[in-house]
Amino acid sequence: MSPGSSTAGAPSSGSAAPRRRRDAVVPPQHGAWAFLALPLVVGAVVAPAAARSWWVDLVVLGVAWVAAYPLTWAVAGRLAAPRPERFDRPLRIWAGVFALPALVSFVWHPWLWVPGAVLAALFGVNLLHARRRAERSLTNDAVLVLECALVVPVVAGLGAPRGDWNVPWDRVLEPHVLLAALLCALTLGESTLHVRSYLRERANPAFGRLADGAAVASVAVATALALAWGGSDAWLLVLPYVWCVVRAFLQRARAARGVTLRPARLGLLELVGFGALAVAVALAG
Repeated sequence: MSPGSSTAGAPSSGSAAPRRRRDAVVPPQHGAWAFLALPLVVGAVVAPAAARSWWVDLVVLGVAWVAAYPLTWAVAGRLAAPRPERFDRPLRIWAGVFALPALVSFVWHPWLWVPGAVLAALFGVNLLHARRRAERSLTNDAVLVLECALVVPVVAGLGAPRGDWNVPWDRVLEPHVLLAALLCALTLGESTLHVRSYLRERANPAFGRLADGAAVASVAVATALALAWGGSDAWLLVLPYVWCVVRAFLQRARAARGVTLRPARLGLLELVGFGALAVAVALAG
């Protein structure tokens, strides 16, 4: 999981706000929680039929997956931040929250060591960016998108019987599961560019044009994926990306009129797109 802003905004001493940041136990990038939730939801709605216990397995793994984000944020901060000691408390807290559900998930599904190793390697890339003070780079964001997309087939694989060390490839590589993972990556990637164009790159008009172009391109990519999906309801998979284009150009028009786009408003509109994708995948069948 991307360490996000573990080294960002090193505060100066002497004010209440810096003390709150030093004592924080939750990463300041609130939009990341939606990134974590989307692959869990998409994986749940696209997974092949499974036993009732699958929902228990999903909840347990979901807790571990969500806790991994602040845990890796704390690990990266402890190793790379200017004042690493302020990450000691969140590191202890989130390690405790993560450990039990991760262990239970592994005991129930030993094959999880395979995706676990892949995600650990990707976290190594995140950590390398953090040590270079480049955790806000597009490359690091792309790694986070990849990490999230990989969770979709992992969730689908939880429907396999417990206790097997062999990866349930028939579930993990089921065509609709793979297409759903690609749609998840497409949504998160487009969202990353869009939000970044109003925050970190707000003074860069060229990046804004890139983000808008990515929104338009996402419709074409989604159309191709919908055709590969097949079925009479596959066209629904394109609608979330049509929303992305409408949202992008309406917001760009507002910005051109000098209207300030607050992060909270940006985040709420991204949640609409995320929810639309989950609904579309569920209805496409």
